[in-house]
Amino acid sequence: MKLSIIIPLYNSGHFLGKCIDSLLRQDLKPEDYEILVINDGSTDNSLEVALKFEKEYSNINVFTKTNGGVGSARNMGMSLAKGEYIYFIDPDDYLAKNVLQSILNEAINNSLDILTFLSKQTTDPNFFSESPQAKNIQSSKVCNGVDYIANNRYQNEVWWYIIKRSFIEETKIRFIEDRWMEDAIITPQLFLKANRMAKFPIDAHRHLIVEDSAMKSKEPTHYLRVIDDNRNAAIVFESIIEDLEKNNTNPKCIKRLRTRQQSFVFFMMVRMMKSTITIDRVKLVMNELSTTGAYPMDSFVGKDYKGVTYTILTKLFNNKNLFYVLFRLFNPLLK
Repeated sequence: MKLSIIIPLYNSGHFLGKCIDSLLRQDLKPEDYEILVINDGSTDNSLEVALKFEKEYSNINVFTKTNGGVGSARNMGMSLAKGEYIYFIDPDDYLAKNVLQSILNEAINNSLDILTFLSKQTTDPNFFSESPQAKNIQSSKVCNGVDYIANNRYQNEVWWYIIKRSFIEETKIRFIEDRWMEDAIITPQLFLKANRMAKFPIDAHRHLIVEDSAMKSKEPTHYLRVIDDNRNAAIVFESIIEDLEKNNTNPKCIKRLRTRQQSFVFFMMVRMMKSTITIDRVKLVMNELSTTGAYPMDSFVGKDYKGVTYTILTKLFNNKNLFYVLFRLFNPLLK
């Protein structure tokens, strides 16, 4: 078994079919890869759709668990995986046709812990019209994860790389559970442990932007949870960065991780302006973050986040008292 593809499934029955169809339109033999669908207590027709595929295809297996969030679903998938490499994809995303063999060949031939590839956002739910031509694509030089982060603006999510299963088992790294931002935390944790990484710039993955997705939901209670999970991610990053600083790690790597940490704070503050959070809670959060390197955001604006809007808002947000005034202006009915 070369590859285990893990799909965490929750109330995405209307997308799942196209996702699985894209995974079946690959240049791998059925015995070379498995598709593990982890139904996380869906209440729509997701399980019904998944079971129809399981009945028809021998390399698709469906498992159902009590709802515990995407992190717990992915962790369950990892515990069941048999492939040499593991890949995570969400049910509302899809792959280009015939890309997995080339990706696997690069990873296996170079004995890589992690291989990254290209992922782009789209609002088009249709498949790619053509398969990328892997013959004309070359991988980057193999490096460790620290140097990879130092030299590449990486994405938070997990759907743009594959991971050697023995590597992830040795690290014992798992997704945080019952919180959002689980991707943003596990990605640097894995990268920093990797001894052999490379980038294979094949145009393989599409992340479908869905207006009513969980991360875009403006439902007040959910919105407050996302705000708190951004705060938590910033706190978790502080311990990661502190360990790197103690070990005199590549300063470019530390700088990029500090930038990413402060991005959590920036977008958390933007969400605060649009939420039902109280001013007292805002002050508690900002005071907590002020005890770390996450705030004020002195490393946020730069190569990874640039532009007039980022520059102006960061200057405003870095003045706590001014931010509190702006918060009250945007939320005059809140106390």
